[in-house]
Amino acid sequence: MAVESQAVPQLELEAVIGFNGHVFSGLRVHPDREHLIYPLGSTVIVKRIKDGKPAFLDGHTNNVSCISVSKSGQYVASGQVNFMGFKAPIIIWDYAQQTIYTQLLLHKAKVEALAFSPNDKYLVSLGGQDDDSIVVWNIETKEAICGSAASAQSSGLCLTVQYSNMNDNIFVSAGSGTLRVWELDLHNRKIRPTECKTGKLKRTVKCVEIAEDDQFIFCGTTSGDIMKINLKTGLLRDCGPVKAKYSLGVSVLRLLKSGHLLVGSGSGTFTLCSSTNFKTVKEVQLEKGVTSIAVRGEGQQFFVGTEAAQMYRFSYENFKAELISTSHNNPVKDVAIPFGTSELFATCSEEDIRLWHIDKPKELLRITVPNMTCNALDFMFDGHSIISAWNDGKIRVFAPESGRLMLVIHNAHRLGVTAIAGTRDCKRIVSGGGEGQVRIWELQPHGHRLLETMKEHKATVTCVKIKSDDTQCITASSDGACIIWDIVRFASLQRMIANTVFRTVCYHPEEYQVITSGTDRKVAYWDMYDGSTIRELDGSQSGAINGMHISQDGHHFVTGGDDKLVKVWDYMEGVVTHVGIAHGASISSIKVCSNNRTLVSTSADGAILRWKFPHPSAS
Repeated sequence: MAVESQAVPQLELEAVIGFNGHVFSGLRVHPDREHLIYPLGSTVIVKRIKDGKPAFLDGHTNNVSCISVSKSGQYVASGQVNFMGFKAPIIIWDYAQQTIYTQLLLHKAKVEALAFSPNDKYLVSLGGQDDDSIVVWNIETKEAICGSAASAQSSGLCLTVQYSNMNDNIFVSAGSGTLRVWELDLHNRKIRPTECKTGKLKRTVKCVEIAEDDQFIFCGTTSGDIMKINLKTGLLRDCGPVKAKYSLGVSVLRLLKSGHLLVGSGSGTFTLCSSTNFKTVKEVQLEKGVTSIAVRGEGQQFFVGTEAAQMYRFSYENFKAELISTSHNNPVKDVAIPFGTSELFATCSEEDIRLWHIDKPKELLRITVPNMTCNALDFMFDGHSIISAWNDGKIRVFAPESGRLMLVIHNAHRLGVTAIAGTRDCKRIVSGGGEGQVRIWELQPHGHRLLETMKEHKATVTCVKIKSDDTQCITASSDGACIIWDIVRFASLQRMIANTVFRTVCYHPEEYQVITSGTDRKVAYWDMYDGSTIRELDGSQSGAINGMHISQDGHHFVTGGDDKLVKVWDYMEGVVTHVGIAHGASISSIKVCSNNRTLVSTSADGAILRWKFPHPSAS
C-alpha cells in the first residue's frame, strides 16, 4: 500500500459523512474550541466546526474503541479493538502536526478507555474484558510506568477510567461492582487502589465525571441513577434521582462550570440537572441512546452524539437540539447516482435508503423498512423512481422526492434480491437473486408482470448491468461466471468464466468490452462478442475489489475494495492515475458522477466519502 500510494498522486477529499456513535465518549471538542474529534472505523477525524473541513488521523488497523484529548490540547490518544490473541495498540497523536507521536502496545484484544493526567504527564489506559488491566504511561519517555489488575477478583469488569482534574497522581476507575480511587507512587513504580464505600448500593458504573475542584466523583450507572462520592474519603454522599431514574441507564455525564450536570441516557433522554440534588432543569428526547457529550469552552455550547450516528448541537440558553450531522451506523451496501444529474446520490445500509445532496453532504430523505436489509439500489433512467433489492425477497420502488412506496414486487427471489437494474425506457427491471436466478419484470401503469426467469448461475447474482439499447444485460455471480443475456428473446448469449467470486461488472460506454472484478484482486477486460479475456490488471495488492465504475466518457474507471484504497485508472493504459487514502474499512461501492467532477465511495464502517474526480470532462 505504501509503495503504491507514494508514487501516485493522491485524490483530493472534499467531504466525509460518517461517525461511529457506538464509541462511548467518542465525540470530543478540542481545547482550541474550533474542532470536533471523533472516530470513524479505524480513523480518527478532526473536523472544523465552522465549515466542516475534515482532517484524518490514520494509523489504526481496526476499529477505534476510545478517544481522549489532553487538557492542553497538545495530544490526542486513541485505542482500538483487535482480534483475539493479538495486542491492541494505543496511538498518541501530536495534534498540531497531526502525526503519530508514539504507539503503545500492552493490552490484549481491546483498549476500553483512556484518560490524560491534568498536566499531560501521564496517560492511563484500561484494557477490555480479555485483558482487564490498568496501565499508566509516561508521555515524555513513551514507556509504561506500571500496571495492575483493574478490579478485585470478587468484583466484575472495569468499564471506564477518569483522571483527577488537579493531581497527576490520582485517577478513578469504575465498572461492574467496582469503584476505585488510585494513587500513583512514581518512586516505587506502583499504583495503589482504595475501594470506595457505597454501602448496600451495588451498581454497574458506566461513566465517571470528577468535579473541577476534585471534591466529588459523579458516577452514572446502568440502573439509571447517579452516585455522588467524596473523592478524599471514598464515601457515598448521595444517590439520585430517587423517583424518576434514567431509562436504560446513564451512559455519559459532563459537569459544567455552572455546577449543572449534563446527563445522557441509553433511551435517548438528554438532561440538564442540578449536581446537588439531581433535579431536572431541562430535558430533550433524542432518536437513540446518547453515547457522547462534548462541551465547548465554558459550556455555553455542547455537542451530543447518539447510537444512531447522529450529531446534535445545543446551546445552554435554549437547550434545543439542532441536528448537524447524520450518517449510516451500519455498513453501506451500495451507492447510486441518477443519470444526467450530479446534484444527488442515494445510499443504502441495513434497513434504510438515504438521499443526499452532493455539494453539501446533507441528508435530504430517509426511507426505512424496519428489520429488513437493502442489498442494492438504482435510480430509474428518468429519475422518477428508486428501485431497491431487499433480503426478504421483495423489490421495492420508491419516489425520490417523497420517499413514497410506489410498488412492491413480492416473492421476486426466494433467497433475497441481491442485484437490480432498470432499462433506459423505464419499462423493465432486471433483478438477480441469492439462488442465482435472473428475472425480468415489466412495469405496468397499475402493477407489474414477470416476463422471464433465466436460470444458469449456480450462486448469488452480485451485479446486473443493462446495455444502453435495452436489448441485452450482463450479470456477475459468485459462481465465477459472468453471463451476457438477450433480454428480448430471453436467452444467454455469452459466458465468461474465471477462478474468482465476481463482485462487479461494467460495460465500457462504447459497449464492445466489459470489465469485471472480484476476489482474485484482478481487473479483467473481456470482449463482448466472443467472451475472451483481452487483458488482466492487478487491481489490488490485498483483498477483493468490491466496487467499480466507468466514467461516462469511457477514459477512466474507479475501483475500491478490501485494501481501503480508492483507485482511479486510465482505461486504455491500464495504470492507476490517482489513489484516495481515507477509508477506515473495506470499500463496498463506488460511483463517478455523470459530469466527471465528483466521485463517491462508501465503506463497511458506515462512511460515505466524496472526492474530487481528477479527470474532468473536456466539455
